[in-house]
Order: sequence, then C-alpha cells, then structure tokens
Amino acid sequence: MALYCDVCLPVPLDQPFTYGLTGEWREEARVGARVLVPFQQRKLSGTILRLHDEKPEYKVRQVEKLLDREPVFDEKLVGLGLWVAKYYCAPVGEVFRIMAPLGGQVKRSRVWGLTEAGRSVARQSLLGIVEASDPALVVMKALDERGMTVEGLKRRVGEAGEILKEFQKKGWVRVEEEAQEKDPLRAPASKLNVEEVGGETEEKLGKWERELLAYLHLHPGAHPLDEVDRLVKNASVSARGLARRGLVKLTPRMSAIRAVGAGRAHRLNAAQEAAYEEIAKSIAGGEYGAFLLQGVTGSGKTEVYLRAIEAALEAGRSALLLVPEIALTPQVAGQFAVRFGERVAILHSAFGESERAEYWRRIRRGEARVVVGTRSAVFAPLPDLGLILVDEEHDGSYKQEETPRYNGRDVAVVRARQIGATVVLGSATPAMETRYNAERGKYRKLMLPERIEQRPMPVVEVVDLRQEYLETKKNALFSRRLVEAVREKLKAGEQAMLLMNRRGFSSFVACRGCGYRVECVNCSVTLTYHRRDGRLLCHYCGYAERVPERCVKCDSEHIQFIGSGSEKIEEELREAFPEARVARMDRDTIRSKGDYEEILNGFREGSYDILVGTQMIAKGHDIPNVTLVGIVNADIGLGMPDFRAAERTFQLLTQAAGRAGRGGLAGSVILQTINPEHYAVRYSAAQDYELFHAKELQFRKVMKYPPFAALANVVFRSERQEEALAMSGEIGEMLKEEKEGVRVLGPAEAPVPRVKKEFRYQMLIKAGQRARLAEVIGKVRKRAGERGWPATAVVVDVDPLNLL
Repeated sequence: MALYCDVCLPVPLDQPFTYGLTGEWREEARVGARVLVPFQQRKLSGTILRLHDEKPEYKVRQVEKLLDREPVFDEKLVGLGLWVAKYYCAPVGEVFRIMAPLGGQVKRSRVWGLTEAGRSVARQSLLGIVEASDPALVVMKALDERGMTVEGLKRRVGEAGEILKEFQKKGWVRVEEEAQEKDPLRAPASKLNVEEVGGETEEKLGKWERELLAYLHLHPGAHPLDEVDRLVKNASVSARGLARRGLVKLTPRMSAIRAVGAGRAHRLNAAQEAAYEEIAKSIAGGEYGAFLLQGVTGSGKTEVYLRAIEAALEAGRSALLLVPEIALTPQVAGQFAVRFGERVAILHSAFGESERAEYWRRIRRGEARVVVGTRSAVFAPLPDLGLILVDEEHDGSYKQEETPRYNGRDVAVVRARQIGATVVLGSATPAMETRYNAERGKYRKLMLPERIEQRPMPVVEVVDLRQEYLETKKNALFSRRLVEAVREKLKAGEQAMLLMNRRGFSSFVACRGCGYRVECVNCSVTLTYHRRDGRLLCHYCGYAERVPERCVKCDSEHIQFIGSGSEKIEEELREAFPEARVARMDRDTIRSKGDYEEILNGFREGSYDILVGTQMIAKGHDIPNVTLVGIVNADIGLGMPDFRAAERTFQLLTQAAGRAGRGGLAGSVILQTINPEHYAVRYSAAQDYELFHAKELQFRKVMKYPPFAALANVVFRSERQEEALAMSGEIGEMLKEEKEGVRVLGPAEAPVPRVKKEFRYQMLIKAGQRARLAEVIGKVRKRAGERGWPATAVVVDVDPLNLL
C-alpha cells in the first residue's frame, strides 16, 4: 500500500503535486483514478499519475476523497496523456482535464467561515445573546456554527453579501472553495429517465410511490421523468426516493441518434474493394498499421469506413471515427446507427455535462463498440480499440487552439501505434504533411480515383470578377453567370449551395468623413456588422456594441458599411430570387445541436432551394439534388500572412465544389475570383490535387516549412504592452546563440497584435529535426520559469496551423 500519490491538477502549472494517502484510500487508490484534493484555498479533482512511498521534504496535504473505485484511465490512456503533455508542451493536468468529460460531475461552491480573529469577536459580541436580530450578528452567529455559502446566508439575511465584504476587510472571515460529487438524483426531471428495476423493501411506501411503481410495472422500459410526472402525481419526488432505495433507476436522458440513409451495404467498386481489403487485412493482423485513404469527392470513402468497422467488430475489437465538426457528428452517427444500431455512441462538446458523462461511461463499460466524435473523442475509453478512422483528416478543426494545443489527427496515429490498432486518414485533399508521410512510407496510400457508380466530376467554370466589372461597371456580389445558373437550377427544381467563407453582413463599419473604423475595445480588429442582431460584433472575444448613428470622432452622419458576409449573401439572394426558399448555415444561425440538423434535414428533404453558408456547408454533405455550387469569393484567405494560406484555399474550394452532382444529376460549379491565375484557384478549378501538391511542396521545400521542418509558434502576451515586448525581446536575444539546425523568425508583433485585452508578440522556431526543436523549446520554457513569468504569459504552439 502506497503512502503517497502524485496527482495532476487542472491548473496552468506543468508539474504533478504529491499528496498523502490515509486509511481506506491507501488500499483502493489506483493510477488513473480521480481524487479530490485541497489546492491553495480550493478543492480540485485531479488524476493519480503515480503511487509511491517517497516522502517529500515539505509538509504534505492529504487526499480528501477517492472519486473512482475503478481507474478512469487505463495504463495506455495515462501514457497517451503524458505523451500529449510532453509533445505539445502543455500542463499535464490540463491534458487530463479534457481527456474525460467528467468535470461537471463535481459540484463546486465557495464556503465562508470565521477566522480566529472573527471567532474571538463572535464570542464577545454574541455573549449572552440567544436570538440575534441585528443582521451582522445573525451572519456572525451562523458562521460561528458552521461554514456557509453566500446563498445560504442570504436566505437568512438579505444583505449578507455586503456584510461579508465588511467582515472580510476586517479580517474576520475567510472563503474556501469546496468540491463534492454531484448527486445524480438531484438533476432536473427534464434530464432524467426513470425505469423500474424490481426488488423489494420492508419500508412502508407512500401512496404516490406505490402508484409510480404500478405505472412502471405496467409500462416496462425507460421513460422521460418529466413526462411520467404529468401522468403520475408527484412522480419526480417519488422516483428520487425510490431510487435511493434501489427500487427504480434514474439515468441521464440521452439524445436519440436519428438513423440516416439505407441500412443495406452498397456494392463496392474495384478501388473501394482493394482499399477495404488492405485495411481489413491490417485489422485481422492485430498490429499497428497506418493508411492514407485518398479519394476524390464522392468516391465512397464512407462505405469503406463502414466495411472496415464491420471487420473490426467481427474481430472482436471496437472502432472510433473522428469527424472535424460537431455539425457533422449527428449526420455521420445516423448513417452508422442504421448499420450498427445501439452499438453507436456520440462524443462531442455540444452535449450537456451529464449526457456527455453518461455516453463516456457507456463507452467505458463496453456497451458502445462504435464511437463517432470530434477531436476530443480520440481519448474515448474504448476497450480493445482496433480501428481509428479520421475523416477529412486535413481539416484544421482537429487542431485545438487553446491549451492543450493538440492535433486530434496526430494523437490518433500515436494512439494506434501505442495499442497496436489500425488508423485510416481519409481525405480528398490530404494535408501536405500527411501526403508526404505516405510518400515516405510512413503510411500506406490507398487511392479512390473516381466517383461511385461512374458519376462525373462537376464541371467548374471560373468567372474573373475583374473582367465582370469592366463589362458591367457594377461591383456586384453575383456575376451574371452565377445569377443565370441559379435561375436555371430553380426552374429545373434542383438545389444550389453558395459558399461565402465570412460571417456577418458587412466586414466593418467606417466613417466616410474622417475614415474612422469601429474597432473592438479588447482586440486590435474591426467589428463586424450583424444585421439580424442589429449590432457590431468582435469574432475574437465576443464584444458587441450598437451600430453608431454618427461618427464618434468627427460627428459625421455618413456611416458606411463595407465588405460582405454570409448574412448579406442571404439577403441579396432573397432579393434576386424572391420565389426561392433560402436557408443560411453559419456560426450565427447554428446556436445549438438541433439547429444544424433542422436546417440540413430541411435542405435534404427539399424544404429549401438554396443553402448559403460558410465553410460549414463544404464539409462532408451528400445531398443528391444539389447540382450547383457557387463560390461567391474564392479569394478569401489567400492574402493571409500564413504559409498555409494556399493549401487551405485549395482544400476549401475543392471540398465545396465536391458537393455538386453527388446524385444521378450532373453537377456544376461557378467559381468567382479576382485571382484566376493563382495556382490554388487554378488547380482547385481543375480539381487536380496532384498538380497542386507538387507546386506547394516545391514552395515548402525552398522556404523550409513543414513537412521539411518542425515548427513551433511561441507567443508572448500581457495586458501591458511593454511586458510582452520585454519577454519576447529577452527570449529573442537568448535564441541568437541557437544557430545549429535552428532558425528563429522574430520576435515581432503578432498579425493581430491585441486579443482579449492582451498584447501579443510572437516568434517562429524552425528546426530540421524535431528533437532539436524540443531542445530549444525546453530552453525557452526553462528561462520563463526562472524569470517567474506568469504561467499563461508564454504560449508554445507545436505544429501550429494558425499563425494569426
């Protein structure tokens, strides 16, 4: 039995903390289990990383509670978490926090209590008083008896909050954060199902409890508790009492997975069959195997995935499919539910805390053998995982843009290697690094060169907006050719999708008198005009303000709205085609998991004629009646100060074009641009990945960018500009000595110099060998620690996808 345990906590400190184990915890503690421990003035839940008998030199605090009798993470998942923390330079506690969606199962509260000085004052003030009437004395008397929350005190004294502030100034009270496991039986009835489990009790049951048991006996199975509450009086209260006695079971209500598509398997063509056989052979071998499944849009990658999952299940192993967007999860899970039934589970952040936790536990118990989820699902505790599929592996959504900054695709490959599983990376437009790895033999390349059922690829027509302006003298959003094409499709009863990869109505608001632009008070960016909400919004921090009637600088009334976004596209479509039914899909219209399904299902079922949106509409959708895709502005993103700008543009345009003509009807694409000569635009119009890859690879090789170098972006941030500048300057001077195998670009002001009130400076570190990059990053982090800089002041992003 170990005397001590090393625990990682969800704090921005890159180290575990040692705690003592007492009593029963010594016998039951296991590596990978969660514990409740004191940390400063708080109580936090953390994960045990090591058990030992090595007594630290400092005074050790004790574990207060063991939250899991069985470890949450097995040995392999603990190892994976430690690898992620080391590789991505992330605090280990932050990594384990995102690995299991169980943080919401711990209830936190701030508890107030008297200090020694406060108790001394209380003894004198309350001497001889039996029933206090003065509000301050009531609060003091309550705290003298036990610690209480502000809410509890306010139920006794309305002004308790103000009284506590006065007490705190005088040093009479202290506040501590307490944590304890949430009682699942106290969840709202709308979030619970109730089910009879049988059993007997010698206790006398109340009238309503007997009626509830009678109802459940006559209606076997799980029922929504709020619905039962409308049928049986006091059912909600009775169910909780019966659950504590083990007579009924209350479980979190799970979202139903809506089945999509036909249940029968499609016949594979020769290329699909060859790809499937290679993957199935790897699964049967039971050892690590990595594949790149590269197929044009509409080539039937999903059917290969389904067959591969069947092979994994037949081999007695489980399977995991990662998708880039939450919005895609219900659609894909619905397809899988048709084939695999109740063995399918979903994992993503749009679910409520209790629902995510219940899905996670169901997976861990082995009840769901097929999991569909977004990037964090790569940590799903699937027993005997044999197959990991990463759909649209090139998508930037797999990279987390906050700590820990891991890439779900790359973690999937590492996990597969660790457990001896097969991993398949699928895409029509593979990331440069992925394709490079395939060519070097790290992954086996499987090709699907044509669409299923020999359907033709869509015909792409490029419209040069420069020439369009010269001929029409109008700066219109829609070219004459695009308007004509949409009108033809509406007349034929077919559907169209229009891509505008920018949210909002107008990009910014400016004064025509003095040129002033309305900027965010927290970030160095202009605010975007959102017409439906009637406000200006910052897309970085969420700051919003009303649209000014006059310029705040010169008092001019000439306010101009400049630029366009998806909201403006929607309005102009309604004006140009008043008979058309138009829907919009972007971050502004998709506020919940139900909004996405409602819009997309409506479009699929023919309730809308035109769907306009941002990149959300370009990913993975298979709608047979869509025969036209219009790309309103193909140049968005091309001018970004980022070496991946061309790659991202090519991928987005190619994926968007691939939505057309996926049924029995031929498809067409109208691509509007002012840069028709740019290779990303030319090769996406030709839908030729090979030519684009060769051109882009040449550029990367000359400039020593990935895949020919390992890359890290180091950002220095502070609310005081001089502090951020000083930190970046000091590290820049230090790295001047690092010349062998390393090149440092910067430090310099970040492209967006201020975000969320913090000034930002950054430097790019390029190295020929990953070990050398890790060595240099280690020196940066060591210097930051020695200088005592705040833990969040230096942000290291390994393998960055976004340099803004």
